[in-house]
Amino acid sequence: MKKQMALAALLALAAPVAQADGISGIYRTQPNDNGQTGFVQFYDCGGKTCGKLVRSFDKAGKEITSPNTGRNIVANMNDDGNGKFSGGTIWDPGSNKTYKSKMQLNGAVLNVSGCVAVFCKTQKWTPVK
Repeated sequence: MKKQMALAALLALAAPVAQADGISGIYRTQPNDNGQTGFVQFYDCGGKTCGKLVRSFDKAGKEITSPNTGRNIVANMNDDGNGKFSGGTIWDPGSNKTYKSKMQLNGAVLNVSGCVAVFCKTQKWTPVK
């Protein structure tokens, strides 16, 4: 019984720490209209969350060279806690347009939305192991 209580206390303390860490690591984007995907690495950028393109792949999964490698795809996201992010932007390399953005962690999947006015398009990005 004491071990169970100690474990419960440890888990209760660890949960807020995990949420405070925000998002980190590398996520694979959903394929674009050409079937290409990218790896986006998240990092802290002055107290906000940003994500830069670190690798790109064609529709067959072969790594390709992209002029956008190293560029921010996600910029200036606020960590709202509980896996929610808002107030930032997302850049679409295919159209060379930047949109207001929000993100939500749903388990391991990151739902990334680009919005114009009240209309949003959402992609599901998966973590790279």
